[in-house]
Amino acid sequence: MTIDNAFNKSAEYYDDWIKKALPSCDELFAAAVDSIPFGATDPIKVLDLGAGTGLFSWYILQKFHQADFTLLDIADKLLEIAKERFASHPQQFQTIIQDYKNLELSTKFDLIISSLSIHHLQDEEKKQLFKKVYSHLKPHGVFINVDQIKGPTDVFQTLYWSNWLDKVRQADATEEQIQESIQRRTEFDKDATLLDQLSWLHSAGFNQVDCLYKNFFVGVFFART
Repeated sequence: MTIDNAFNKSAEYYDDWIKKALPSCDELFAAAVDSIPFGATDPIKVLDLGAGTGLFSWYILQKFHQADFTLLDIADKLLEIAKERFASHPQQFQTIIQDYKNLELSTKFDLIISSLSIHHLQDEEKKQLFKKVYSHLKPHGVFINVDQIKGPTDVFQTLYWSNWLDKVRQADATEEQIQESIQRRTEFDKDATLLDQLSWLHSAGFNQVDCLYKNFFVGVFFART
């Protein structure tokens, strides 16, 4: 199964699953939004890579009401849900069905975001994407990536995922949902360590780089040109 088919299959319940499967989901995205260094009324241009149903963009819209969003994803059914989510803001949102490994847009952006997507790339592909992200940002532009983190040792990796299993079961996720997620993880996830991801962002050209929030296997990466 291809990655777009796998995520299209989960389209109907994707948002509900994310809120169960992502530790401290609201807190995580709140940290990401709070780190955006623009005024709340600024008409910033935002590119959402691997946008899915537009959840990350939705959190940003709650604070940045004048922002203009481009949502890009390879899974067309997820983008259809995003269109429904933002139906009341037709002038502020556009969607593009595209694999962001081939990212080539004529527009430059103030803010590029991604959530729970880039970990599907091989390490070399992550490095190349970070360079493309840098090239698509305006001066003083910002990249915020909410993504998975590989444990630096097997001990930490085991700790991350045993904690995750405990948390999703406490959140009343069904075993079917859990097993589908584990299958997607086994087939598609290629997590990288915290230090590697920070290093690759620096190498891509970003001057200011940090992980602003971390909860076991997920973190908020911030990079500024």
